[in-house]
Amino acid sequence: MLVTKTFHDVPSKLDPNGRPIRVFVIAPSVPGYPNAKFPGVVCFSEIYQVTGPVERFAGQIASQGFVVACPSTYHEFEGPEGIPYDVEGTDRGNKYKIEKTIAAYDEDAALAIDLLCSLKNCNGRIAATGMCLGGHLAFRAGFDKRVLASVCFFGTDIHSATLGKGKSDNSLVRVRAGEMNAELVMIFGKQDTHVPRPGRDLIRQTLEDANVTASFLEVQAQHAFIRDESSKGRWDAALTRSLFTFMMEVFERTVGRDLGDKVDDGAEIEHVC
Repeated sequence: MLVTKTFHDVPSKLDPNGRPIRVFVIAPSVPGYPNAKFPGVVCFSEIYQVTGPVERFAGQIASQGFVVACPSTYHEFEGPEGIPYDVEGTDRGNKYKIEKTIAAYDEDAALAIDLLCSLKNCNGRIAATGMCLGGHLAFRAGFDKRVLASVCFFGTDIHSATLGKGKSDNSLVRVRAGEMNAELVMIFGKQDTHVPRPGRDLIRQTLEDANVTASFLEVQAQHAFIRDESSKGRWDAALTRSLFTFMMEVFERTVGRDLGDKVDDGAEIEHVC
């Protein structure tokens, strides 16, 4: 499916400089069908904003028939351009991650969802995804009642003690897990030093204890293994393709189709071979 690329500058009430947040939109284009409507996906970026790898990832989702919105995470601090994958860029991104408030992160997500719902080519059924920092933000977006599925690549607030200015967000999963609206997919690399085993075990246990609908995948990979540029030798194209297919199954099932309201019939699963 062909795609188009545009952007929208959306006013932000929490930006201390009064600057808007730029949201890049990649959308399906079907010649001859100007009134076609598609589900929406918010694609949250790493600490480097919307770079080439993020845009290509979002473009692949859009080509499957989804309107994808990519927010520029650090609009309070600089322009919407991608931050270089070098030492200075990494230091900048990590600095901004700490300085930005949790409320501002949440406002960005809400504005991106609002934008998707306002677009004439979006049907208002919304999912979310993201990588690294974006994995944290996709998780948080799942608390929004409009988000029906969140696929989080190697990131969640449980291990991000520095996410948000002057605050620790470590307790988010433990405190709010029961409020999760979205079906979750949590994806981690077993060799990812950013999310060690104790953190992964705690995330899994907390979500299961809260009876959150979630799939938990641990694969043989390092951090940032889906980034096809400047991955420091960690990019795994075959594994990325496999997990992309898994993600699309979840998106197709949750927002790609309208199944009506969920009804719990109380039936127990039969224990048979």
